[in-house]
Amino acid sequence: MIERTGYHHPLLVWAWSLVRLDFFGVAFGALFFCLSLTPSLLPRDWLFAGLIGGINSAIGYGIGVGVGKLLYRFGLRYRSWWPPSPRVTRVFKAVIVTASVGSALLMLIPAAAWQRQVSAAMGIAGPGAASYLRTLLIALLVGAACVGTWRVLVDAVKLLARLLIRRWHLHHEVAFFIGTAIVVVLIITLVNGVLYRGFLIGASSVFQPQNSTTRAGVSQPLEPERSGSPTSFASWDGLGYQGRNFVAGGPDAGELTRVNGTPAQEPIRVYAGLETADTDEGRLAVLLSELERTDAFDRKLLVIIPTTGTGWINPIAARAIELMYNGDTALVGMQYSYLPSWISFLGDRQKSVQTGRMMIDAIHDRWSKLPPEHRPRLALYGESLGSLAGQGAFGWLPDIAAMDFSSVLWVGPPNESALWSGLVQRRDPGTREVEPRYDNGRTVRFSQAQNADEIARVASAPWEGTRVLFLQHASDPIVWWSPKLLFSRPDWLTEPPGADRTASMRWYPIVTFWQVGADMTNASGVPGGHGHNYGDSVLDGWVAVAAPQGWTPADTERIRDALHHDDASDQY
Repeated sequence: MIERTGYHHPLLVWAWSLVRLDFFGVAFGALFFCLSLTPSLLPRDWLFAGLIGGINSAIGYGIGVGVGKLLYRFGLRYRSWWPPSPRVTRVFKAVIVTASVGSALLMLIPAAAWQRQVSAAMGIAGPGAASYLRTLLIALLVGAACVGTWRVLVDAVKLLARLLIRRWHLHHEVAFFIGTAIVVVLIITLVNGVLYRGFLIGASSVFQPQNSTTRAGVSQPLEPERSGSPTSFASWDGLGYQGRNFVAGGPDAGELTRVNGTPAQEPIRVYAGLETADTDEGRLAVLLSELERTDAFDRKLLVIIPTTGTGWINPIAARAIELMYNGDTALVGMQYSYLPSWISFLGDRQKSVQTGRMMIDAIHDRWSKLPPEHRPRLALYGESLGSLAGQGAFGWLPDIAAMDFSSVLWVGPPNESALWSGLVQRRDPGTREVEPRYDNGRTVRFSQAQNADEIARVASAPWEGTRVLFLQHASDPIVWWSPKLLFSRPDWLTEPPGADRTASMRWYPIVTFWQVGADMTNASGVPGGHGHNYGDSVLDGWVAVAAPQGWTPADTERIRDALHHDDASDQY
């Protein structure tokens, strides 16, 4: 239209260059979009499918453009029949566009069926085919935005190169190299120095005020066994949102007596929030003082709990172990952030590892100075980022036994967890990555946590000494997402699928990385027993590693009934 009217305003010409398409790139973009619609670990609605489809189609478009240029330079440029006539070119472009759009539309039908298949595996309703038609529109918008952004950057490189050539008379290739380097440095600076830091500052401005609030219905505990009580060294106001939930929640001695039928002790819950002291060392000092004040070292079981990003401690895990031991327990946690786990993971994952190591070392050092006959059993619990933090205290598996931990339960460990990944990589030959076995299960074992029977089977005797158990759903993207998914097919996608992963899922370079990455945003939003929602399987995990002497399956079901009648819940 611009050429036909004879109007060549530079701004309009540049704008048109942003939307015109390379037809070889269109074919690859359509291919990547279709592949992005294949099933992943968790169900995706039309909006998320469109977002991931748009990103993947833009990447595919870029790859197609590159392949087309290479093909022309090394294969077509010197052919006598290239380029073809304008008529053949028009037909060729029309066929590509028609085939690309047609295949994308047709792919939406099996895509919706795949999503219903994944949803059915998790006991929820899946999307209809009609609703999935919106996916293509979202993908087009996202893909166009990505391609347009890329072209703006390329134009910026060209502009800088022309300026360098005009001003300094540089060689063409040298000017383009310098222009590219300048744009790359500016992008890195913008992303790391401005956007990234701005994102963290913005997240802090949102979540820091929440950390100072208290959930409706939560009030300061009066029992001296709780941090934040009137006799506590840790003030109620300094515990943070999740810390106040933790110390004010859970069963009291009266409820435990009713559930278990025998006189119970008042459970001890010790916690230090970010505002308890100004430094990690100060918070640890308060934490140790609280353990001494509450006589926590006189209890039968002492559980160290590195927290998730916000300072959250799974209320089901805490309540379950207190019910099992009839209150003869002391649970201890410490906050290191007020940001959600996924932001903490992106922003400063080493902070969680460092704080977890400091807390575990400090408490263990105090515990180890007690006479062996007067020490409580020492247990460790960690979920999600709390699992990553707890694993950071140990160089390798024997270190856990060397520190005399009797029981360790790690739930939904992030793929980057050093200890977990090392054990999985060195697993016994013939065992699957989704349910590995290491050293024939002498110390550590892994469970897909589908039901009580499956966990009990994994934990069956003989299992002497320190017990370390990982609960990891086959559909948990927190466990299975890794940057390696970009170009490397993992074992868990070549082996028979895990219990709640669809057998229709396949690995595709680049595409699967974005699919599983998108799954992480809804990892905890699926029903219990799937994704990153472990429900009451945490109880079965505790039974596997830390059951009191004489424990029976009937005892487990009694505790499970009590947990089902409790409405304790919270979010990361």
